[in-house]
Amino acid sequence: MERLQDRVAVITGAGSGIGLATARRFAAEGAKVVCVDISADAGKAAAGEVGGDFVACDVSDEEAVRSLFDGVAERYGRVDIAFNNAGISPPDDDSILVTGLEAWERVLRVNTTSVFFCCKYAIPHMQRQGKGSIINTASFVALLGAATSQIAYTASKGGVLAMTRELGVQFAREGIRINALCPGPVATPLLMDLFAKDPERAARRLVHVPMGRFAEPEEIAAAVAFLASDDASFMTASQFVVDGGITGAYVTPL
Repeated sequence: MERLQDRVAVITGAGSGIGLATARRFAAEGAKVVCVDISADAGKAAAGEVGGDFVACDVSDEEAVRSLFDGVAERYGRVDIAFNNAGISPPDDDSILVTGLEAWERVLRVNTTSVFFCCKYAIPHMQRQGKGSIINTASFVALLGAATSQIAYTASKGGVLAMTRELGVQFAREGIRINALCPGPVATPLLMDLFAKDPERAARRLVHVPMGRFAEPEEIAAAVAFLASDDASFMTASQFVVDGGITGAYVTPL
C-alpha cells in the first residue's frame, strides 16, 4: 500500500524499536521520512536505510524542537505527519518509595514535555496546510496500574494521553487529527534489556498478556501507519490500544 505517498513524516526516537520499525513502514508506504534521534549513529543508520533525512535533536530542548519542525517545513514545504515517539524508561525509575526527584523530572521532561514541544511546533505548520496527523506514544500503563511500578514512566504516559485528548478536541475542526498510541509491552531493545533477560521478570508480565507474548515493533508500526493515513480520517482525540488484550483481561488463558 502507498497510503502515505509523498507525505512528509517526522519520527522522533527513530533510531531503534518502534521508531525504527515505523520509519521503515512509512517509507514503504511512500512517505518522505525525517528520522530524529539523540543518537547520531542510530539516527543516521535509520535515515540511510529508509532513504530519508536525519536530524539530531534532544526533544527535551524547546529550541531544538522548534528548529526541527521549522527546518523540516523549510526544506520540504510542509509537515504532514508527526510521530512523537521518543521516550526513556531508566532503571532509577521504580517504586515511588525509592524513585528520586531527579529521575522523576528527567522522565517527565523526556516523555511528556517533549510531546508538548513537538505538538506545539508541529501544529502551526499543519494549520497553514489545513491538514495533518499527529500520533503521540503513550502506553497501556496509562490505562492500568501495576505493582511492578515505574512511577515516573506511568505518570508521564498518563500525561501524554490526557494532553493528546485535549489537543485532538481543540484542533479537530482545523483538519488536524491528534491521537495517542497505547502499545502493550513490545520486544524492543529497551524492554528486552529491562525485562526479558530475566526470565522471572518476563514471566511476571507475560502472564497478564492474553496472547502470551510481547508485541513485535512491526505490529505497532502498522498501527501508527493506520493512524497517520486517511484510513483513520474520522479518528481524533482517541487512545488507540494495541496491547495483545491486556487491558481487556481479567484471567488469561493457561
